[in-house]
Amino acid sequence: MAKEKTTGWRGSRDMWLAAAKAALVDTGVGSVKIQPLATQLKISRTSFYWHFKDREALLDALLDDWETQNTGAFRTACAAYSETITEAVLSLIGMFLDGAPFDPRLDFAIRGWAHRSDAVTRRVIAADEARLDAIRAMFRRFDYPQDSADVRARTVYLTQMGYISLQVSEDLATRLARIESYVEIFSGHRPAALEMARFVAQRQLCQATRAYRDPPG
Repeated sequence: MAKEKTTGWRGSRDMWLAAAKAALVDTGVGSVKIQPLATQLKISRTSFYWHFKDREALLDALLDDWETQNTGAFRTACAAYSETITEAVLSLIGMFLDGAPFDPRLDFAIRGWAHRSDAVTRRVIAADEARLDAIRAMFRRFDYPQDSADVRARTVYLTQMGYISLQVSEDLATRLARIESYVEIFSGHRPAALEMARFVAQRQLCQATRAYRDPPG
């Protein structure tokens, strides 16, 4: 029992990291500070130092977590088993729509932070290239020539990231109505009716799950 009290008083590394991520997403990196986070978590400021050396260590952990979560989601989606390139592209687009594990708000916040830090800019550039590599490999798996795979990967990536950068507001029905044409533009092939039906059903299930988990108000 005593051990549980000590652990609760210090919090946990994941607790501090989650609070820092929420602050970054909500108001930017300037709000990621030890004392405000401690106040929010209702634990002592000194407990922070059980988990991180200093604020810079926390910021580095945020970047590492972003790369693991968001760039990792790209690698997983692009490497997922698919029988056709259209199914593979649909899987990648679905990753953007589902909200987890890829977090578009976190990506937007990190890119905003990069405007204030050359070091973060370098991390973002490296992450973008890693994501493009994953998409290129996806097209190459379906025997697209290297040049074509590169251009198609850039078309997919820049289009989807444009939704995030421009903070496009589009309801799910409107977005879904455009997906079939997007896939044809990205891959050169129109998805089969069964692939589209499965994709739409999966997105609707994800939306319903989020609505149940996070009801309005």
